[in-house]
Amino acid sequence: QLQLVESGGGLVQPGGSLRLSCAASGFTLGFYAIGWFRQAPGKEREGVSCISSSGGSANYADSVKGRFTISRDNAKNTVYLQMNSLKPEDTAVYYCAADLYCSSYPASFDYWGQGTQVTVSS
Repeated sequence: QLQLVESGGGLVQPGGSLRLSCAASGFTLGFYAIGWFRQAPGKEREGVSCISSSGGSANYADSVKGRFTISRDNAKNTVYLQMNSLKPEDTAVYYCAADLYCSSYPASFDYWGQGTQVTVSS
């Protein structure tokens, strides 16, 4: 059974850091591009970052450029999102998703994790 599991969320003060992980089971993550999305209460799900299957290319939403870094370790079947200089507006449930190619559109992704809560507050 194909499954994605996010972890690493939590409560952090503004300016702090978190590293999210997206672990895959039941399939080889290295065949897929992985996107990170987030959804805040009352808002639509939005793309945060995406990394190609090989890890050779990545893209970021303008709101997180220079603060977030996506990476992957295909040997560990895991993708990471390092989040630095966090702001209250980064508060959301963060999801990882898998598909053959990167896209900023959630509807393009077939496989999703259950999400992990990130709360940035003092």
